[in-house]
This record gives sequence, C-alpha cells and structure tokens, in this order.
Amino acid sequence: MAASISELLTVFINMLLILNAIVVDGATATWCVARSDASAQALQTALDYACSTGADCTPLQSDGLCFLPNTIQAHASYAFNSYYQRKSMAPGSCDFSGTATVAQTDPSYGSCLVPELL
Repeated sequence: MAASISELLTVFINMLLILNAIVVDGATATWCVARSDASAQALQTALDYACSTGADCTPLQSDGLCFLPNTIQAHASYAFNSYYQRKSMAPGSCDFSGTATVAQTDPSYGSCLVPELL
C-alpha cells in the first residue's frame, strides 16, 4: 500500500530536522584573532580599518569591558573578530593584510566576552 503524501512529507521534514541537528551539533565555533607575529604598526592599521568598516569597537573604549588589557594585540583581536562575525565569517573576512588568523579557541577573558557565531 502506498504511503500518503502527508506521511511522506512528515518523514521528509523529520529527516531534515535530524540532519540540521547533526550539522549544528558538529559545528565548531571560530573566532578571528590577531596573529602573534604581526607588527604593532600593521595591527594598528588593520585595527583602524576594522573599526571604521563595520566592527563594533565600543567595548575597546577606555570605559569599555574590553579595554583592558590595553594592548594592540588584544584590541586588534576583538575588533577583527567583531568584523569577522558581522560579515558572517565570509571567506576573506579574517585576513586584515595577513595580520589575522581564524582560531578555534575562545579569546574571551574576564568581563570581555568575544562574540561567536556557529
């Protein structure tokens, strides 16, 4: 006996839900961070670019939750990741002239929570 269209549709939808759960469960969070071998001057240039083209750099202000440590490395990492996440982790959105890299380790610290997308 042939299955009804509604039964087939129900099975199909359930399969899609299971597949979606598997894909999301297996996803790995990534962050865009400053490379440790990048020069301070290159990081500053890239930081300025990120903050002027879409990154949310408000937490890096002197009264912000991510101001400390007040280092170019920490500030660039936060700005790079903000830009990367706002660009939906698009290819090329974590490069900044070779000063950034994609990491699988959460760079959040203390009260500074670095956003992530899956």
